[in-house]
Amino acid sequence: MDSLVTTQWLADEMGASDLRVVDASAFLPEHARDAGLEYEACHIPGAVFMDLANLVDPNAPVANTLPSAERFASRMQSLGLGDGSRIVVYDDSPIKSSTRAWFMLTMFGAQNVALLDGGIAKWKAEGRPCAQGRETLRHRHFTVWSDQSHVRSKAQVLANIDSRAEQLVDARGAGRFTGDVAEIKPGLASGHIPGARNVPYASLFAPDGTWKKPDALRAAFEAAGVALDRPVISSCGSGMTANVLIFALHLLGKGDVSLYDGSWSEWGADPALPVETGPAR
Repeated sequence: MDSLVTTQWLADEMGASDLRVVDASAFLPEHARDAGLEYEACHIPGAVFMDLANLVDPNAPVANTLPSAERFASRMQSLGLGDGSRIVVYDDSPIKSSTRAWFMLTMFGAQNVALLDGGIAKWKAEGRPCAQGRETLRHRHFTVWSDQSHVRSKAQVLANIDSRAEQLVDARGAGRFTGDVAEIKPGLASGHIPGARNVPYASLFAPDGTWKKPDALRAAFEAAGVALDRPVISSCGSGMTANVLIFALHLLGKGDVSLYDGSWSEWGADPALPVETGPAR
């Protein structure tokens, strides 16, 4: 299974015994939308609801932090996602939250995970069927392991400012990156981590919500000054849209990419840390 599948591919595979479809829609408070209710109102038949809002580390000092491997495995087993499953993830979110689900699934040991290109919006636009209510699948064993080599801490990102061993790429919109647009969350500084490049995540999609072709993805990174032959740390506002950049780079065959999970929610809240404003330099 490819990492990115079409709606037609999914329609043709529906009913396969090893296929699991997952709704990983999630929203920010300013979206004023309820992912669980929207799932119950309309989801791809057979899809289970991942509930990303509760798939976090509740004891972490920063919101939306990656969960423990054990917490993740327990949730996957309860959803019926297990060893040998082919997992297709989709969303209906402006922040493309299915990429966060893809990152966690692959980080915690799932072997065969894909995103649905265009998500449920494309599925519905093509007149394909929706189901209502909640889907329940039998529990399956999920063998979990955790590869932390693709996660970076605040201390590691701070050290990287001087070493520049890895390129830091910020997925936020240009206004937030430069500091011209103030952060919504109280107490957060405006601007970006020194040395960061800016590839707004929304720039990686076509008007219909599907991913741009590889040549266009490559051009977006190169135009921002990202050297694709060097390692990358991806960051954003809260650790969500950074995963869009990670998946885009995955589509380009690039694996030396890590997530700064705390992202600007952690960095911008610490007055002791350096901040730059204006364009990347």
